[in-house]
Amino acid sequence: MLAGATAIFLLVLVLLLLAFRRGGGPSGSEADARRERVWIQGLGLGFSLTVLAALTAYGLYVGERLLPRPGPDVVTVRAEGRQWAWSFGYADAPGRSTENILHIPAGRPVDVEITSADVIHSFWVPRLAGKLDAIPGHVNVLRIEADAPGDYAGVGAEFNGRDYTKHRFTVRAHDEAAWNAFLQEEMQ
Repeated sequence: MLAGATAIFLLVLVLLLLAFRRGGGPSGSEADARRERVWIQGLGLGFSLTVLAALTAYGLYVGERLLPRPGPDVVTVRAEGRQWAWSFGYADAPGRSTENILHIPAGRPVDVEITSADVIHSFWVPRLAGKLDAIPGHVNVLRIEADAPGDYAGVGAEFNGRDYTKHRFTVRAHDEAAWNAFLQEEMQ
């Protein structure tokens, strides 16, 4: 995305330099008018449409990876928001849950099934994915993936009462060995 924006910015700068370098007013000749149409239509529209198409294709490719689709490597976690905490249940460790700390494996896609016990909340981990609402009686699925082990801050980003600013949680991404140890610990 940055490359496309940079290319458009540089093209505009070059066109401005050419426009101010020539100076003077319109010459009025038909050849000049034809040349100006080529510049405007060829570069202005053609270049812009090419960059827009490339950015759209890239966005669709990246967005497709974020859609929750079944697969052999996908981990499923259930997140339930309530005033003022989150509880997380793990499909790979049935019957166990954690409060305000979501444990996930690093480098693997995780589908978070988001719901609410009371009012509408928003599940948001800015460094991992976009924001999705937790609605009572409804399950929304958000795919997240941490590239590296570590802690990622999560926020309940929906105004839903007096203490909504304290509605925070942590996503803890583990390497493969630590993830397996966490699962074994949870199953005991």
